[in-house]
Amino acid sequence: MSIGAEAQTNNLKLWYNKPAKAWEEALPLGNGKTGAMVYGRVNRERIQLNDNTLWSGFPDAGNNVNGPQVLPQVRKAIFEGNYDQAALLWKKMQGPYSARYLPLGELYILDNRKDSVTTSYKRELDINTAISAVNYTIDGVTYKREVFTSYPDKALLVRITSSKPGALNFKAGLASKLRFNVNGADQNGLILTGKVPKYVANRDYDPKQIEYDEQSGEGMNFEIRIKVKNEGGTVKINNQQVEVANANAVTIYLSEATSFNGFDKSPGLNGKDPSVETKANLDKVYAKAYNDLKAKHVADYQQLFKRVGFQLKANPAAEQQPTNERLLQYAKNKNDQGLQTLYYQFGRYLMIAASRPGSRPSNLQGIWNDMVQPPWGSNYTTNINTEMNYWLAENTNLSECHEPLFNFMKELAVNGAKTAKVNYNINKGWVVHHNSDLWAKSSPPGGYDSDPKGMPRWSAWPMSGAWFSTHLYEHYQFTGDKVFLKNTAYPLMKGAAEFMLQWLIKDPNSNYLITNPSTSPENTVKIKGKEYQLSMASTMDMSILRQLFTDIIASSEALNEDADFRAELIAAREKLYPFHIGQYGQLQEWFQDWDDPKDTHRHISHLFSLYPGNQISVFETPELASAAKQSMIYRGDVSTGWSMAWKINWWARLQDGNHAYKILEDAFAYIDPTKEKEQMSGGGTYPNLFDAHPPFQIDGNFGATAGMTEMLLQSQDGMLSLLPALPDAWKEGSIKGIKARGNFVVNLDWKNGKLAQALIKSEIGGNCRLRTLQKVKVVEADAQHVNGSNPNLLTQLPYKPQYKNNAKSALQSVPVQQGYIVDFKTEKGKTYKIITL
Repeated sequence: MSIGAEAQTNNLKLWYNKPAKAWEEALPLGNGKTGAMVYGRVNRERIQLNDNTLWSGFPDAGNNVNGPQVLPQVRKAIFEGNYDQAALLWKKMQGPYSARYLPLGELYILDNRKDSVTTSYKRELDINTAISAVNYTIDGVTYKREVFTSYPDKALLVRITSSKPGALNFKAGLASKLRFNVNGADQNGLILTGKVPKYVANRDYDPKQIEYDEQSGEGMNFEIRIKVKNEGGTVKINNQQVEVANANAVTIYLSEATSFNGFDKSPGLNGKDPSVETKANLDKVYAKAYNDLKAKHVADYQQLFKRVGFQLKANPAAEQQPTNERLLQYAKNKNDQGLQTLYYQFGRYLMIAASRPGSRPSNLQGIWNDMVQPPWGSNYTTNINTEMNYWLAENTNLSECHEPLFNFMKELAVNGAKTAKVNYNINKGWVVHHNSDLWAKSSPPGGYDSDPKGMPRWSAWPMSGAWFSTHLYEHYQFTGDKVFLKNTAYPLMKGAAEFMLQWLIKDPNSNYLITNPSTSPENTVKIKGKEYQLSMASTMDMSILRQLFTDIIASSEALNEDADFRAELIAAREKLYPFHIGQYGQLQEWFQDWDDPKDTHRHISHLFSLYPGNQISVFETPELASAAKQSMIYRGDVSTGWSMAWKINWWARLQDGNHAYKILEDAFAYIDPTKEKEQMSGGGTYPNLFDAHPPFQIDGNFGATAGMTEMLLQSQDGMLSLLPALPDAWKEGSIKGIKARGNFVVNLDWKNGKLAQALIKSEIGGNCRLRTLQKVKVVEADAQHVNGSNPNLLTQLPYKPQYKNNAKSALQSVPVQQGYIVDFKTEKGKTYKIITL
């Protein structure tokens, strides 16, 4: 029996019959370091380039020495109900905005012909191979360009061929939106050297917008090199361009690098020489044949990508349409499940392209950005977006792609310890606020107290380190890697908790431990017709802390160490301000029952414990699950792209596959990037399948792929649930190679809306507690009815939190099939077949 994905080649292509006009129509490539957007133009091909370390600025802690004096005043004002005064005071504790993620440059290819009218044209991105291709015919000659970015060879390759010998005549060049110079190198190469601004403004009304230092001063240096290998014809340097004449085939080799030398070093004053890296990589790759490089690239990529296969009912007619037209017709007919599986796998493709071992974590736009002043700086927005980027890492079998986030956390812990000390006079642990950047910024943003738009409703958010830390435990649950748990995860989690234990204070009225000040990210609390930015003990704060403490308690037990700290956390967890079900039967978002049923804010952060947390459960805490459902009904389905993706996960956790599916379908609304679109309006999808907030934010892609997986497999409730939220629309299908906690790899086949069979591979052994909606037989093992707790420590029941029910009407019904639950012992490396009875 095989476990994992079968080859899928036919239906995993994005393709178009016209070149890209807008950036959101171009096709993304990436190897974790180098990002490329391929336009597929005929006259002037444009391949827009990014480097994952190319950011503005330099290390700037931005810590605020006012903090220890101001914080007690903020807390006093909140305890007295003077929330406006608290917000004004908090602004004195803010720091600078993050640095900006910037575009590297572009490789362009100029065709020498006067007439560029094609008789046939097609451009595509094959996500089965991570290769972009353009084919067109002019005057009876067919031309082809292939582009890919190689992770093993650290280079971008362009291969240009024609059906007629000697037909290739073009010029290739390099350019950038930043300060740059281009010079020839030998007779067949170019070198672009560039300089990054030391400052890029966050607001369009800032007195300084883009500020450069001198070449040897602050601000990153960067370099792009190309070298052209021709087969037939001639190559020469002419006017800072490579000119190719009468060639049969041409390969362009490109390497790039920056002076980034670590999160704590100035890239301008103490940076690396980027030319050392670009020259070494280019020399190494230029010596290799294109076909060998391509084969190595495909093999490297596919060992990640092909772990998972997903198939639903095909629509061959829809697959004959270009992707943009396919997306447009989907909104009318909703009859193209192949587009859904393509979108699912595109999320996995983007993860592999943007986040590989050794790279930086993916930012707000992954690694793709063409603007010097991009939306929200294309930074790490750490109150949802950065975390969301990694929701699919474990359950879609891309665990290695999680590594850049963990390495980033090690840097944040260093800077976050300083912020804890300077801003709050807290001597233990580490803290991170609302956003970060290449320099691992941990201090509060907001432009100090000088920016009128620097709002405490998002800047007063010291919870990011705690939320990040839950990813560490998730990685352990999915892998069972105790070396990782001991050496990496536990020290970071403990540091996040040590800060939080000192950040928490006792509420004088209830004696519960609370956070003060507190926000429910980016939302405002409405009290008696007035909006306020700060309060205390928001449900999200308390949910994250309860999850973090529980994760560390379990980690300490698994490692059999740190019993004293474990006891401290157990005691603190019991004193945390509990959940409240409010007057409308909703999960209360705020400290008091201040929720507004008409509030449709895109952030619904108080549902954290339903997903990505696990302490609200339809099985273990049905009343809290009901209250979470009521909150979602009030907020509505349509929102920004990433918010809709989060809602897919929530409805899946409520076992309501049809509602999750409805939102998935809504997310396919076609957004035309050539037209103006209100930034905060309803989300959708761009022609190249990028998620439209709008504008583009990659977390919507990642969150939707994670959510589709949650519809088919869940493991947060102490068991593996097969097809827990299968929508009626997915009558039959299969998914192969997805992961469950306990390091189980799962293949599922279903027909007529019911499980047909499953394969479960146990990578490390251990008990498998299995929930199905039909009676099943485990062919290779003696399955037993469940008796007592699950002996597998990686798949334990969630902690059951305290809550208070103050509802004034009946709670929402949450219909759930209990199903059938069995235990069977597994052996390491063995696959088990599950058949229905």
